[in-house]
Amino acid sequence: MSVTAAASGFVVLLLTVTVVQGEDPWGVRCTPTQICAVKGSKVQIRCSYWHPSRVDDHDVAVEKTFWFTKVQDSEPVDLRSASEYTGRVKYDCGNKACTLTITDLRDSDSDVYQFSFTTNQPTGSFTGSPGVSLSVTGVQVLTTKLSACKTYDCSWSRVECQTSCSPTPSPSYIWFKNGQKTSGEKSYNDYFYSADSISCAVRGHEDFPSAPVCVHGNSCDRVNYINRNICAFKGSSVDISCSYNSHYYSITSKSWLVAERKDVQLYRPQAVDLLNDPEFTARVQVLDPEPGRSTLRIMNLRLSDSAQYRFTFKSQKFEWERSFPGTTLTVTDPDVQVICSPIGPTLTCHSSCLLSARPSFVWFKNGREVHGETSPTFRGLLHPENNYSCAYEHHHSSPVYAPKAPLVQLSQPGDILKDSSVSLTCSSDANPPPAYTWYKENQTLLNRAAQLVFRSIRSSDSGEYYCTAENALGKTTSKRVLINVKYAPQSSSVSVSPSGEIMEGSSVNLTCSSDANPAANYTWYKENRALLQGPEGVYRLSSISSGDSGVYSCKSENQYGRINSTSLHLDVQYAPKPPSVSVSPSGEIMEGSSVTLTCSSDANPAAHYTWYKEDEDSPTASGQNFTITNITAEHGGKYQCEAQNTHGRSNTTLHLTVGAGKLVMIMHIIWVTLVVVVLVLVLVWTLWTRMKKTLSLKSEVNEAVEMKESHNCPVYENFTAAAQTEDTEDYENLVWR
Repeated sequence: MSVTAAASGFVVLLLTVTVVQGEDPWGVRCTPTQICAVKGSKVQIRCSYWHPSRVDDHDVAVEKTFWFTKVQDSEPVDLRSASEYTGRVKYDCGNKACTLTITDLRDSDSDVYQFSFTTNQPTGSFTGSPGVSLSVTGVQVLTTKLSACKTYDCSWSRVECQTSCSPTPSPSYIWFKNGQKTSGEKSYNDYFYSADSISCAVRGHEDFPSAPVCVHGNSCDRVNYINRNICAFKGSSVDISCSYNSHYYSITSKSWLVAERKDVQLYRPQAVDLLNDPEFTARVQVLDPEPGRSTLRIMNLRLSDSAQYRFTFKSQKFEWERSFPGTTLTVTDPDVQVICSPIGPTLTCHSSCLLSARPSFVWFKNGREVHGETSPTFRGLLHPENNYSCAYEHHHSSPVYAPKAPLVQLSQPGDILKDSSVSLTCSSDANPPPAYTWYKENQTLLNRAAQLVFRSIRSSDSGEYYCTAENALGKTTSKRVLINVKYAPQSSSVSVSPSGEIMEGSSVNLTCSSDANPAANYTWYKENRALLQGPEGVYRLSSISSGDSGVYSCKSENQYGRINSTSLHLDVQYAPKPPSVSVSPSGEIMEGSSVTLTCSSDANPAAHYTWYKEDEDSPTASGQNFTITNITAEHGGKYQCEAQNTHGRSNTTLHLTVGAGKLVMIMHIIWVTLVVVVLVLVLVWTLWTRMKKTLSLKSEVNEAVEMKESHNCPVYENFTAAAQTEDTEDYENLVWR
């Protein structure tokens, strides 16, 4: 071995190559490397290990960890399968460390213990070396007489508690004088009389004291137990024996008592003679095979009988102390332990009560004996559908078997409401007890316990759940269980489809949605007026109009509650309607005044306005209002207002008439007056002329009449009458014109 290896206390073996700590990424470290433990007690040996995370682009995984002291056929023998350790070893491994616990230590347990781990790599088997050296020691008292007392039965003596090795850690000691616990160092001096006995124990291991010895003489008061530890099978009988001696006086009474043990749920307020204890009365006998020897026989043993039993006696002036440790009884049954290995599980029959160095076991499969199987390890093939058990000295173990199909139970029947407390329990009949894993729709959950608890279940917890039960012999899966979490509508929302601008005449759907279980019923409102109710939640507007614009909302409800959505403003857009044009001020428009033309059109979005004048190419003005100041006749004519937005345009024409101003009116009045005056003068002159002509005719007529009358000429008379008639008509025409 190299100096470095010797200093470090171990080396790592990779196949046959020795690797020194610090020179390789693989290793094992055990501390301490030497341990001394007291016989009958328990010891813990701890090692840590390390390895690279990847080798040749493959992840490294540890498949097996175990301890061994012997090698058989070039393979180390796992302590759990070694018959001499049956029922006394336990592994506690995790986080790259492994602790070996050995209970009920025996002298034969003194050995070198090595730790090994196996990985998934072809050359990945590693063993710590040289291992941990364990020495098991008993305790005994050495006495040295220093001087005699003045009385004949006394001496000044030195007593020393001796062990074959120094227990780890450095111990302190407990002394028992005449069965009574006293303090003391590893050795001390005192006066001892012929009746005095002395015993010692390592502190912390008081249940394993040395046998009491007489310091002065050979007939002191004492009790010696034949065995400090006894193992027996459930249902069998056991004898617990001791020898005792009283120095001065004859014994007046003796009894067996049971003491409380920390690892047994057995409470006894005070020690009671087992012959008077109701739990033992019909099952115990006290035998006295010879003077100074007593045997307690317990029949039909129960697991609860595991305890420490003590003997006490009384004489006229002395009583052996009940605090002196007695014999510890362990009641057990054979047990089949399943050990995992890279090639699969193996079965080992364990028993703390081996009665011979080469015990013979009987194996059973499905209750039937497997002939030829007598070793502690079952060598046949294992099938998950079978169960296996073993027997030793006609005592049967419980069978081991893979988990049966698990059953999932829900904590509460009926509806599961949001925020309530719900649990799922997975149970399976299996031995060894199975480990449980929960799944939700094929997704592994973090919970690895038999019970999956939802303290405040959420809607997202809805789904199908199942569990698996697995032990070293197999794995089974339960049926799926549906969790359907019910809850009132949550966060109702509204949307419009299609999105973007809504044009008049298009088809529009308003959709109300809410997370609810069961599904919600919906009611649509426009400005608090109910429109539609039903489970679909869609309000359809097949040919939307401007009148459909407004504020919409919906209500979502089921039997567990209701909620109102936020408001949705529906804005229907359309091209401008034909504009209307107004003139302000109204009435006659006179030259020199101001006038405002106003154009308005229903449009969404709001229209932009442009003014045009007839026979002009360019716009006259823009904006809804067009104001003309100091208007003239030239401003008269046709005006067109055009309303336009992003969706279209529309226009309307207005005829503007401008009246004359005040000066023009006066000139017009004067001109008209002059025209009238001239016409009147002309008329007067015409009338006067005609009147003058008429008067002249009348004069001539009269003269003619007179001539007629004077001559009585018929011809002249007719002429005169005709002329008169014609003149009369002419006169009438003149007057009536």
